[in-house]
Formats: sequence, C-alpha cells, structure tokens
Amino acid sequence: MCGVLGVVATTPVNQLLYDGLMVLQHRGQDAAGIATAEDRTFHLHKGPGLVRDVFRTRNMRALPGNWGIGHCRYPTAGSAWNFAEAQPFYVNSPFGITLAHNGNLINADVLKRAMFEQDLRHVNTNSDSEVLLNVLAHELQVAAKGHRLDLEAIFAAVAGVHRRCKGAYAVVAMIAGYGLLAFRDPYGIRPLLVGARVTSGGTEYLVASESVTMDALDFEIMRDVEPGEAVFIDLDRHFNARQCAEKTCLAPCIFEYVYLARPDSMMDGVSVYETRLSMGEFLADKVKQQIPVEDIDVVIPLPDSGRPAAMQLAQKLKLPYREGFVKNRYVGRTFIMPGQSMRKKSVRQKLNTIGQEFKGKRVLLVDDSIVRGTTSREIVEMARMAGAEKVYFASAAPPVRFPNVYGIDMPTRGELIATGKSDAEIALEIGADALVYQDLEALEAAISALSPRLSTFDASCFNGRYITGDVTAEYLNAVEARRSGKAKAGEEDSEDSRQMVLGLSSSEEGQD
Repeated sequence: MCGVLGVVATTPVNQLLYDGLMVLQHRGQDAAGIATAEDRTFHLHKGPGLVRDVFRTRNMRALPGNWGIGHCRYPTAGSAWNFAEAQPFYVNSPFGITLAHNGNLINADVLKRAMFEQDLRHVNTNSDSEVLLNVLAHELQVAAKGHRLDLEAIFAAVAGVHRRCKGAYAVVAMIAGYGLLAFRDPYGIRPLLVGARVTSGGTEYLVASESVTMDALDFEIMRDVEPGEAVFIDLDRHFNARQCAEKTCLAPCIFEYVYLARPDSMMDGVSVYETRLSMGEFLADKVKQQIPVEDIDVVIPLPDSGRPAAMQLAQKLKLPYREGFVKNRYVGRTFIMPGQSMRKKSVRQKLNTIGQEFKGKRVLLVDDSIVRGTTSREIVEMARMAGAEKVYFASAAPPVRFPNVYGIDMPTRGELIATGKSDAEIALEIGADALVYQDLEALEAAISALSPRLSTFDASCFNGRYITGDVTAEYLNAVEARRSGKAKAGEEDSEDSRQMVLGLSSSEEGQD
C-alpha cells in the first residue's frame, strides 16, 4: 500500500504535491518523494520518514515546475527498511521518465531477468516499481520506433506494460517534454482517480490514490481511472484517455474498504465510510447468532477504522455505544510498523482506556479486522485491566488467513494469527471470552449493496484466491523466504540505508 498523485497545473505544483502527500500519509509512513519538471528538466527529492520530515523549505524551493508527481511509501513484498527504494524512480532513456507506483508486481523477478538479457536494461534496486519503470521505458522506446512520441505510441506502450506485468499497479509517471501518464492494472486492484479544476489560467488536472486528495486541494472528482485504462495529460493540459488492456475486470482489493482507505474517500463510486457502516449492519446479524445480546452491556469501537461498523452494530442491536479508548495520534499505525516487539510496544503508547466505560461491564469490542493479533491481544488485556467483567471481540472482516501479494505487507503466513486456527482458538489466543468474525459473503454484500457495479473483489487475504490467477505456492514461499531474510538484514542495515538515500537526495537536488 502506497499513496501516489500527479498534477498538471498552470502554476508551480510543489506545494500542491506536498499538501496532497500529507493527505495520503496514512497510505505510507516509510518514505516520501516528489518529482517536478520545468521545461525538460526533472527535479527530485525523496527520503525516509514522514512527509513533513522529508521536505524542508530548501527542498521545496528546489522543486520548481508546473507539473509533477508524488509518492508516500510503505514497504511491500519483504522490502522493509530499504530506503534506497524510496520513490519516484527515474530513468533517462529513451525519453526521461519518473514514475511512482502503488501495488506489487508478482512477476518482477522474471521481468528483471528479461530486461537484463533482452531489453539490455539495468535495475539498481530490488524494487518492483523500478522494474515497472524500465518495462514502461522499453515499451515506449519500441512504440516510438526511434521517433517522437505521440498518443498512439504512449497508449501502445501501456498496452505492452499490461501484457508483460502481472499483479497490482496504479501508476503516475512523467515523460520529459510530453506530459503526465497514469494507468491502472486490468483488474483495478489498487485505486486511482482523476480530478480537475478550472482556474483563470485554464483547467488543471490531478490524479491520486484517493478522493480525499481532491477535496483537500479543491479539485472536483471527474471519475475513477478504469481497470486497464491509461490517462495522458499533455503539457498544454489536454486530457486523453484510452482502454489499453485486452481483457479487464473491476476487482478492487476489498481490504481497501475494510481498513486501508480513509473513511472520507470515494473509491470506484462508493463512499468508504458508507461501506463501513454497512459492514456493521451485517456484523450485527452475526453477533446476534453467536452471543446473547442481553449479555452485552456496551459496544466499544477500536479507533478509528472500527468506529463506523461499531456505531451501526450498536444501533441495530439497540445497545449502548461508548468511546472507551483514547488514541494518541502521534504514534504511527501499528499494522505498518516492522517487528512484532515494536508493534506490541506501540499499542500501549497509541491507546489508553477510559476506565469507567469498562469497570464491571460486559463489553463488545469492535475492530475493522484482525491481522497479526498483537493489537487485539493487547487491547483485550487493557480492557480487563480497566475492570471489564467480560470482553467479547467482533471483527468487521473475516479471518485473515492468507498473504496479500498485491501491495499489503502481510506476506508471511506464520505472522497471521488466523492461519491454521479455529475462531475459538483465536479467541483464546487474544484472551477474549468470545470472538465473532464477519463472513466473507456478508462483507462482499455490504459493499455491493451500495453499488451493483462492485460485484467482484480481490479477497485473497481471506479466501486464498488470487484475482490475477497466476500466484503459485512457489511464489508465496519465495516471498516469505525473502521477507524472513530481509527482516534481520533490514534491522542491521537501516542506518546505512538511511544515509545512502539522504545522500542520493542531496545529489539529485544539487545542494546540501
């Protein structure tokens, strides 16, 4: 999961890109980067950490130009804490391209070998995003046939990317001297929208991972980029779009609606907040089947993403709803943090109980999902320490039993608490008196009820069925082995990597 955005405007875009990345910060806290263009010259700054820490005044001044792209990153597929993989990436042949990518390619290793042996291209990092950039660059070179680019060549190149790249990708890229290109994989696994605003200088365009960026930057949502579609905005701000994939199917990652996206976002025409309310409606029915409603005194959400489902569940079951946890907003997402010990320590720093809401009560805690179980275990213990008589736990999502290979950092089956365990065993492990999971059919119905267009999802982390149809057991084993090996190396080498990227940023800026 990462956040991407691109802007073509009539005035300098550095502040727009910075503000947009701040809005998308929830999609990645590992690294951030911005690339802008002035004439045919790219300006790039990127580095480790939060957006506010990566960019200083001097960095912003070194990012001139009326168009650009931005990226906030969190690591996927075992690449944690390798800061050399901060985005955007840049390649200077054949046209000069910078690219930012949200998702994960499952055939990156195959593509990397082909690039070295056939395309005669070299990839500097282990990032699949750099692989994707080089595939795009090669396809542009082939489509242009040694001449200047035109729309036909650009769209033909994206079609070539679709034929070669397997997995999830929502991409924004700048082609020097030509314009901004954005495209989405043929399944639309990761979100991407386009917006516009009319100014005195003309119409400006914004492409972003989530619609909240449009709201914050005062753009009107035009529409979602369709699966397999490419959008190209030239430097005269002419908007062009074309379907570039031979076969498409709208199958967004269902975990975006459960947890990843901000509740105030619209995705593929649906309000994320409304989907979470709907999840609560369906979850209430499941709770009523498994726990006597009269044995629940109060419903308490886990802030923040569990709140909409908890509110709707409490209303449907006619139970009191209370806020029992206060969140420290200056601690990052525990789901994203590497290392089990760091996640466990962070839970107590992140949440504190309101004692009177627990003392002597039978409480039903509602969360959006349970992934590793670390947070859930700590929270149940906190509720008991605050005096709860009984602690029930309800998850608005089904058990996460399988790794996600399309851009979410949960690739090791051994880290998932639900792998190989029954619901009763999971309840025992997190210390709850009872545990209720949403059924997958109910989760899908909760979203589909708001838009019949959304009838197919990638729900692979729940059911083990990967929407692209080409994820093998060998691939999953290789990812897990790579992640296990890098976890330790990442802890040992993180400081060296941090210094390397900071040095790269300085040289790209041409200043201290």
